[in-house]
Amino acid sequence: MSSVTTIPIASLLLGFIPVLLLIIIMRAWGLNALHAMYANIRMLVQLLLIGYVLTYIFETDEPVLVVLVVIFMIAMSSWIALRPLIDRGIKPYSIVVIAIGVSGLGVLLLVTQIILELPRWYEPRFVIPLAGMIFANSMNTISLAGERFHAERERGEDYLSARRTAMEAAMIPQVNALLAVGLVSLPGMMTGQILSGVEPLTAARYQIMVMCMLFSSAGLSAACFLYFLIRRSARPDQC
Repeated sequence: MSSVTTIPIASLLLGFIPVLLLIIIMRAWGLNALHAMYANIRMLVQLLLIGYVLTYIFETDEPVLVVLVVIFMIAMSSWIALRPLIDRGIKPYSIVVIAIGVSGLGVLLLVTQIILELPRWYEPRFVIPLAGMIFANSMNTISLAGERFHAERERGEDYLSARRTAMEAAMIPQVNALLAVGLVSLPGMMTGQILSGVEPLTAARYQIMVMCMLFSSAGLSAACFLYFLIRRSARPDQC
C-alpha cells in the first residue's frame, strides 16, 4: 500500500470554498460571519505555526524540549478548563493542574513506556501527539464536571450527590464516543493511519489503545478534580 499523498497548496485552498459559502450564508442571515471568518483564519495560522514548531522539535530531538512542551500543554489545558467555571483563582487552577498532570501523565507513561515500548522515553513523534490528545480530552471533561458540580450545588444538592451527577454528565461524551466508534464514526487517528498505508487491523489496534487512553485519562482527571474540589470545602466524611 502506498504512503499518504502530500496535498498541494492549490488543492488545499479548494477546501475553503464551502467555508466561504457558509460564511456568505451566515452574513445573509444576519449572523456573526466575521467571527466565523476570524476562527478559520486563526485555525489556519495556528496549524501552520504548530507544523513548523513540531518540525523543529522533531529535528532537534532534544528531551528537554519534549518535557517543556508537555508542561506547557498541562498549564494551558488547565487554564482553559477553568473558563466555564465560576471560581478561577489560584487554588482551583492548582487543583486542575494536579488532576490533569497526575492522571494524564500516568496514562501517558503507561501508553508510551509499557504498551508501545518506545525505544526512547521522550520520542517526540509519539509523546507530543498522544499527550495533546490526553490533556485536551481531560480538559473538556473537567470543564463539564466542574460546571455541572457548581450547578448542582446551587440547586441545593449535597456534595456527594453533586459529585455523582457531575461525574455522570462529564462522562457522557466519553461513553458516547465508545459506543459510536466503528459504527457511526471512524476516528481521526485510525483514518489517518489507513490513508498513510497502514493495514486496517493494525490501525484498529492503535485506535483501541487510544480510545482506552482517552476514556481513562478523562475519567480519572475528572474524578481527581472533583475529589480535591470537595476536600477544599467539605468535611473528610463528605469526600
